[in-house]
Parts: sequence; C-alpha cells; structure tokens
Amino acid sequence: MGLLSIISFVGFTLLVAFIAWYTTRKTDESTAKGYYLGGRSLGAITIAGSLLLTNLSAEQIVGLNGQSFTEGVLVMAWETLAAIAMVFTAIFLLPKYMRSGITTIPEFIQDRFDQQTKAILSVLFLIAFGIVLLPTILYSGSLAFSTMFDLPALLGVSKETVIWISVWAIGLIGVFYAIFGGLKAVAVSDLINAIGLLIGGLLIPVFGLMAVGDGSITDGLANLWHAHPEKFNVKGGVTSSIPFGTIFTGMMIAQMYYWGTNQSILQRVFGAKSLAEGQKGMLLAALVKFLIPIIVVLPGIIAWDLFGGELENADKAYPALVRKVLPGAFTGFFAAVLFGAVLSSFNSLLNSSATLFGFDLFKLFKKDATEHQAVKAGKTFGLFLAIISMSIAPFIASAPDGLFAYIQESLGSLSVPILAVVTIGILTKKVPAIGAKIALVAGVLMYLISQFVMKPRFVSSTLENAGFQGSSFLNNLTKEETVAYFKKINVTDISGHLEKISILEAEAYPHFLHIMGLLFIINIAIMLLIGKLYPKKEIYIAKATTEIDTTPWKHAVILGILLSLLVLSTYLIF
Repeated sequence: MGLLSIISFVGFTLLVAFIAWYTTRKTDESTAKGYYLGGRSLGAITIAGSLLLTNLSAEQIVGLNGQSFTEGVLVMAWETLAAIAMVFTAIFLLPKYMRSGITTIPEFIQDRFDQQTKAILSVLFLIAFGIVLLPTILYSGSLAFSTMFDLPALLGVSKETVIWISVWAIGLIGVFYAIFGGLKAVAVSDLINAIGLLIGGLLIPVFGLMAVGDGSITDGLANLWHAHPEKFNVKGGVTSSIPFGTIFTGMMIAQMYYWGTNQSILQRVFGAKSLAEGQKGMLLAALVKFLIPIIVVLPGIIAWDLFGGELENADKAYPALVRKVLPGAFTGFFAAVLFGAVLSSFNSLLNSSATLFGFDLFKLFKKDATEHQAVKAGKTFGLFLAIISMSIAPFIASAPDGLFAYIQESLGSLSVPILAVVTIGILTKKVPAIGAKIALVAGVLMYLISQFVMKPRFVSSTLENAGFQGSSFLNNLTKEETVAYFKKINVTDISGHLEKISILEAEAYPHFLHIMGLLFIINIAIMLLIGKLYPKKEIYIAKATTEIDTTPWKHAVILGILLSLLVLSTYLIF
C-alpha cells in the first residue's frame, strides 16, 4: 500500500469518525432512549444506511463471494429473498412492534409472556452475537485485509499472526464506536460508510468485468455467461449449499428471523422518529438489498474465471480479486470503506448486546437500577463480550464448509426457536409463558442433536456401507496425505470419487435448511398444544405508545408488492 493509499485510508476513516461525533454531540447518551435508540430521532435514509451496513460487512462480502466462486449465482438467494422478508417486516411486524413502544424484542416477549421468557431470549441473542456473529465479522475483515494487501509479507510475520493482530486492532477500534458512542453514532457512521461501500463495492465488478472482457464491461459479462453457464443457474442441486427446495423451507425461516426478530437489525428501526420513517427506511434498504448480489455474488464468479482452482481457500476469492483488478489509486479508499463496513457490523452488534444486557438482564437482577446504572452496566458487558469475540475469531479459519455456511448453520440452533416464539407471541393470545420457555430450550436442543449427533451418525453409516471415507476425514489430511490415501485405495479418478462422496453425504441426511423448516413447525405445534391444554388465564392486551407517531406510511403496501415481484422476476430470468 503506497503513501497515497495510506493517506486516503486514514483520511476517510477520520472523516467518518468526526461526522459521527459532530452529529451526535448533543444527544444525551446517559439515558436509555438516548444511548439505545438515538433519542428516537433517526430518519428513513439513516435507518436504511444503518440496516445495510449492519448486515453487509466483510463476512457477507467475503463469505458469499467465496460461495459464488465455487457454486455460482444460486447463492444470491441469501440476498434477494431477504428483500421479501424485509417487506413483510415493514408492513406487518413493524406496526405491532412500534405501536407498543418497545426498545428490544425481549421486551416485547416480556409483555406477551413473562420476565423469565425474556431473560432466556436475551441470553440466546447474546450467545448468537458473542460466539457466532461478532467473531465471524472480525475474522472475515482480517482475512480480507491480510489477502488484499499481503500483510504477512508487508509485516514480515505469519498469516496466523496477521489474523490475530488484525482481529484485535479492528475489535478495539469498534469498541470505542459502539460502547462510548451509542446507537446514533453507530447509525450516522453506518450511513456514510454505506454510501462509500456501495460506490467502492461496485468498482470491483466493474474492473473485474473489464479484466475478463479486455477492457469492455459488456464483453466481460458475455464472456462469463458463455464460458461458465453452470455458474448462472439458480436451481441448486442436492450437493449445493442451497438446494432449490430449501428456498421454500428453512431459507425463509432464516430470513424472517434475521430481518423480523433480530435485535441488532430492529434496533435501528426502533430508533425511528415515526413508524412511517421506519417503514420507509426498511423498504429503501430492501430495494438496495435486491441489487446487492452485484457486489456480493458477481465478483466471486469473475474470480472463478480469473483464478480457477488456483486458490486454496474459496473465502480468499474476493480479496484476491480486489488485489488483482483494483487500480492503486482506489486502494486506500476501498480499504477505508471496507474497514468501515467491518466496524459498522461489529459495533452495531456490540451496541445491541449492551442494550440487551443493560435493558433486559441487568434490571432483572437489580430491579431498582437507574437508567444511568443500566447504561453503564450495558457498556461494561459490551466490553466483556468484545474481548470474548476477539479471542474466538482467529479460530474460525478451521471452519470446514466456508465462512458463510458456518454462520448460517450455527445460527440455525437459535433462529428457529426465537422466530417461533415471536410468531406465536404476535398471532395468539392464550399460549402461556411455559409454552414459550419449553419451545426456546427444546428448539435449541433439537437442532443441536440433529446436526451434531444424528447427522454425523447417518452420514458415517451411509458412507461406510458404500465403502467410502467421508469428506471430514479427507479435510483433515494434508495435500500429500490425500494423494497417498487415494493411491493406497487404488483410486485414479479423484474428482469422481469426491463427487460420489458429496452425493452420498447430501442424500444421507436432510439439508440443515430443511431441518430448520421442520423444527419451526414442531416448535409452533408444541406451543399451540400447550396453549390448548393450559391456556393463559389473563388475556394479553398489547400496550400503545404515545412517544412517536405510529401512522403507517400510505405507500408501504404497494411498494412492498412491487419489490416482491422484482425478486420473483429475477428467479424467472435465471
């Protein structure tokens, strides 16, 4: 990285920090409303920018491009189908949430069920943030910077050491934003970084297509289309990460959990100055989300054309592409916006973690706590969670199926029961708190047993009966050991052998997204059965807030329908 790149990187980063400080300097961060909700003063554009940057970070850009590198455009389902979930949330869920004046989703659960159910839900959210999301954000950001700028060679240390250094550097800077700035500082910095990331992110496929098409973007796209037609098929096969049938089962469960119940996402909307502004912000973000595959999917296919099988790790496809095609003059700016994106997602989750602990759990133990004490406790817990996540992050490199697959499969244990409880809480009035508690605990246990006990046994038994060793066995071998193994068993067609193993593994046990869909139905059934046998005696009546205007935006429904049709048309095209 040259002097100009360093100056542009530092300059843009400091500019974002200054604007965030200047915009929020008059917000009272000592109160719950000021720290957690930005004083309920956020407008639609700020909300949209914050939603996009909370979601779109290095783990999304690096992880999804890594999957598209190996599988193609079918992985865009994670992005395009998110738009439908966001439309549903904006039109149907936000009015219910915001009319009740809640600060957190667990607070809604307390109003509907009881305090203990809220505590269980808060703990599940914090586990998801601390063990899965925060570490993956830090690791993916570190991997991107390490590969793009060849930091091991620049610093003269090993790749593993660079990851540790980068993780802690990003984490410590993020702590200052999230813990000492509050939601408004996070949201304002998100908006600026969102604009920068959209501009910088679009530069990569533009320069990438020019590289493929000898200077022509249209020729580059045509070359990709004709050279790799298999990469432009959205109908995933049985061995793909998203078999086509999963779109109708667990895929929408995962999307609705993330956009409809996830505290780190909804906290941005809860800070809106009105329900209409919140709906506008989420629908605007949904429109941009529909276009995001250009940034998080197309570069992976371009990288496949340029690098083929040269990369030892698919998650390096995007940073390697950036390093190859991006002109040096843009390097510092792109590094700054990617750094901002990593910080954005990291500090957004940290701020939400502080909110959950301070507002939900701390007051459970200290019932007479003042707002100032709750905010202080939340900040302290956020610092503790940041240290935990920074310690875990470097070890994610050993995830066998890629970064993005690790995130989605790990979150399945929490997303299914949480979404089921929130759904029942909204749609019914007689299901008691004990039903929600059983579903939350049983839902997590059933998923863990399914994926980590039953699945390995079924797969192992199927492969053993067919006379094969599983891919997990092969993944643990070095390149030399793998070659020696195939020679030992007299296999010459290695790729065919591996393909047979992949098919057998996929057919031996249902895909985790199918499992999520099935368990969602089971959790719903458990709660409805308990509600039928032991109905709640006191009928739940939702409270109404007077703090903000809760009049819905009059164009929300028609815009939501148009966005949904756009998504469906994309699938018809491919």
